[in-house]
Amino acid sequence: MTRITNVQTINNKRMDYDLADGTNDVINGDKLLAIPGLIDPHVHFRVPGMQYKEDWITGAKAAFNGGYTTVFDMPNVNPATNTLERLNDKIALINQQIKQSGFPLRYKLFFGADKNNFHQIHKVYKNITGIKVFMGSSTGDLLLDDESSLHAIYALAKQFNLIIALHAEDELIIKENAQKYSNETDFKYHSIIRSVDAAKKAVSLVIELSKIYSVTSYILHISTQAEIDLICDAKSQGIKVFAETCPHYLFLDDSAYDKLQGKAKMNPPLRKIADQDYLWQAINNGIIDTIASDHAPHTLEEKDSPLCKCPSGIPGIETTLPLLLTAYKHGKISLDKIIQLTYKNPKNIFNVKDNDHIVFVNIEDYKILKDEDLATKVKWSPYSGMRLTGFPAYIYADGALYNVIVS
Repeated sequence: MTRITNVQTINNKRMDYDLADGTNDVINGDKLLAIPGLIDPHVHFRVPGMQYKEDWITGAKAAFNGGYTTVFDMPNVNPATNTLERLNDKIALINQQIKQSGFPLRYKLFFGADKNNFHQIHKVYKNITGIKVFMGSSTGDLLLDDESSLHAIYALAKQFNLIIALHAEDELIIKENAQKYSNETDFKYHSIIRSVDAAKKAVSLVIELSKIYSVTSYILHISTQAEIDLICDAKSQGIKVFAETCPHYLFLDDSAYDKLQGKAKMNPPLRKIADQDYLWQAINNGIIDTIASDHAPHTLEEKDSPLCKCPSGIPGIETTLPLLLTAYKHGKISLDKIIQLTYKNPKNIFNVKDNDHIVFVNIEDYKILKDEDLATKVKWSPYSGMRLTGFPAYIYADGALYNVIVS
């Protein structure tokens, strides 16, 4: 049994933790905070088909490095997870790779919706955490951009009592803007092409569909004031809508393009600092329900491409918790709110079972984030060079204690 002594709890008390891990060690926990194993409801671990960017061996290590012991993976892989056969093949591959990783990462899977696979929903609904809908194009070839198809998928979600998770950007607005600015090369035009209006129009439609069908909509990666205002109004009416945001919208803004170039390209794009400020208000006012990493790695070579060829997405599962805990140390967010957004709310929204996983986080020491310290296969972060605290030191999961990062 390992004893970790004098650990801070989220209630600001101190206690010893006796962990039945088959050893007889004592660890000084003076610098440690104990939190539950976190849940990331939005990751892209790139299996199958894009394992050169990430797989579940490196992904599991990266998740534990970030304090996450449960993740929900998205279906826009190659081939897309949009049939029963592909779902089963993906599950088998994931299980094999998690076993190889040595980390007992738990997971759930979203199922991809497209215009040709509605007949698959009744085959898979018991084995998925929800349906993923891309209203605007992104990585992969899943797209559901017409209202009749959206009505159809909402009707199916109603029938099988499924949550719909939505990438809510209007495809027509994006295409019109892309044509208008087709000759531009400055990365700042990514935020202009995928405009606030594209997000606002799509979220308005989502809210309307949720109201019509009484289906729970989980709106992914909220980035703008306009979306927040719509969601706030919908919640006041009792419409079943939940809002997710991501660290990149809280800690980066569109001024980052000058320094980061393609490393700052993501969908939806970075927004104005005023939107970022509004997101923080929405977090503390309880309008935003979850913070997810949207861990979407691409290689440095890919991200070094010009605007028109550079893929969208950044790695983030290892940095979400340190960014949030550093913000806590600066008085920007409470510990209770962090746990609510990264554990309690995703657990309740998606009906995740309780577990005994405990993450012991060093919240006293700061360190400069370096690319070479990351477990993600792509080995880079837009936050490299930042001085952060809150890196996990140990994780107790499934009867074993994992020394994650020596802090």
